[in-house]
Amino acid sequence: MFDIEENLKKLPDCPGVYLHKDKLGRVIYVGKAISLKNRVRQYFQSSYQNSSPKVKALVQHISEFEYITCGSEMEALILECNLIKKYMPKYNVLLRDDKTYPYIEVTVTEPYPRVLKTRRLLKDGNRYFGPFSDAGAVNQIVELLQRMYALKRCSATEFPDSHRPCLNYHIQACRGVCTGQVDRKAYMESIQQIIDFLSGKDKPLVQELDRRMREASEDMRYEEAAKWRDDLLAVKALKETQRVTMINDQDFDIVYALKDADHAFVVLFPVRSGKLSGRETFQIQADESDSRKNMVSAFIKQYYSQWATVPPEILVEEEPDEKELLEEFLSRDRKKVHILVPKRGSKRALMDLTRRDINEMTKTIEDRASSRQERERLVYDEMQKVMQTGGFTREEGRSGKPYRVESYDISNTNGVDSVGAMVVFEGLEPVKKDYRRFKIRTIEGADDYGSLQEVLYRRFRRAQKGSRGFQTLPDIILMDGGRGQVTAALKVIRALGLTVPVAGMAKDDRHRTRALVFEDGREIDLAHHSVLFRYCGTIQEEVHRFAIDYHHSLHSRNSFHSELDDIPGIGPKRRNDLLYYFKSVDAIRKASEDELMQVPSVSRQAAENIISYFASHPAGKTEFGSGTVTFMEED
Repeated sequence: MFDIEENLKKLPDCPGVYLHKDKLGRVIYVGKAISLKNRVRQYFQSSYQNSSPKVKALVQHISEFEYITCGSEMEALILECNLIKKYMPKYNVLLRDDKTYPYIEVTVTEPYPRVLKTRRLLKDGNRYFGPFSDAGAVNQIVELLQRMYALKRCSATEFPDSHRPCLNYHIQACRGVCTGQVDRKAYMESIQQIIDFLSGKDKPLVQELDRRMREASEDMRYEEAAKWRDDLLAVKALKETQRVTMINDQDFDIVYALKDADHAFVVLFPVRSGKLSGRETFQIQADESDSRKNMVSAFIKQYYSQWATVPPEILVEEEPDEKELLEEFLSRDRKKVHILVPKRGSKRALMDLTRRDINEMTKTIEDRASSRQERERLVYDEMQKVMQTGGFTREEGRSGKPYRVESYDISNTNGVDSVGAMVVFEGLEPVKKDYRRFKIRTIEGADDYGSLQEVLYRRFRRAQKGSRGFQTLPDIILMDGGRGQVTAALKVIRALGLTVPVAGMAKDDRHRTRALVFEDGREIDLAHHSVLFRYCGTIQEEVHRFAIDYHHSLHSRNSFHSELDDIPGIGPKRRNDLLYYFKSVDAIRKASEDELMQVPSVSRQAAENIISYFASHPAGKTEFGSGTVTFMEED
């Protein structure tokens, strides 16, 4: 088990981000600290636990903590924001605005570029630097650069002959691009100096500001000297360019290998859309003769072979011996994947940041491994009880291994754009490569039972046909719902001659997982099984999220499209009139020619087209028990 007191002693006295976790390892709070050692300890002091009901509830649910070290408080601030958006922890104030931190933009796509402060990061060809947590320093730097280099400030790119320069030109705050007398080559040299400064080459500008400050002070121009001093302080505040969020909106992974006398690990830092979004640790089997370079090579082959999408770059400390072969392997049927060892620039800086975190992590990595094993054991024991309560037995060959759980959910908007989702867990881990999405094809309207039956039929029918992506069967299915969903699911499973056990995750009036229910009415009250309660809650939240995400993406694409749009002669007006009159596509499908012509905008030719279309698009039928559920036999 994770020993909190022992791990508190190992906390470093440096900036970073900490993640509090519950018994199942779920992140329930993310925070930042100037000193991890001092901040995290506060949560376990008696005076702090009594500060507020929310903090008290948080502390009561902390079973372990994890931390990621950073180079500065600014880095910790940005990483905290990224991780909150990723994990959506229960006890955090959840930030939903992506425009949190400002950037400095250089509009290099314009003939005479400008320097601006912005909170929007666009793929428009311009150069962006940041983000920065000190908005005041950004404002001051932008004003300083505009003043020192007399930059163009207006957004106009063309000026008529009758145009007159503005006040900025007359007070020498702008070179007067509008006059047509500015040498573009000299202007662009200034812009390049600005880009160099914002890229980290700030020594020339710092020296120039220091010279001006001293010169003004020696001439007793103290107000001017104070202004240059403030500018110099702003430059130094901005000098800590952010490395946790990069500026080029790239996707890549950083991979490290760790090894001691008893254990070997690979640590993965995913960077998505330019944002460091967490850390994953994998225990691997290796002996003393295996170098870290070989461990990374083996990990890349085994880990990325499972994923349909591989980031275009993988950053490592040492170039693997089979670099070209590995790149070719990862690039099969995909865009080119590169394995790189960055030597300089922002990627090297980010690797240095994560390396410092790795050094701290090695102090507690064995404790985390044993804690995880304990959580897995608790979940396994609880699932054993579920199987026994439901009257189920497990195949002997699977005994002792983590239970493979599949869960299903349906999502639609008033019966429109219905989709099904399937998520898979093995023990504590979601097996995301085995997640599947289904577009409901044969069920009209908001019929969740029918939609679930279609999804299950298609999933297990493909397994019976030997489809590679569906071959592995679950030990148990946990439906997002109650006894009705369980009965509907078992009807399909039995009709296909399978014996997969099914239980439903029923919710209470507060929309929380209340109990596991079985077809015969037996229940397991989760209020008395805290580990199982959190485990089922995690699965239920994940399948619901996966279904909602797919529905939203599909609904966005189809919001202006209906099956009626595929019929010749049916435009937007007739489509809307038909839906308003008949209320659903299914009712239109069943209507006669005369009934269709009751809609004022529908002519005889249009009615014939509708009938002809639906006649050529029939739905197949498969019988289950005493009821009839409509399915497409093909997938």
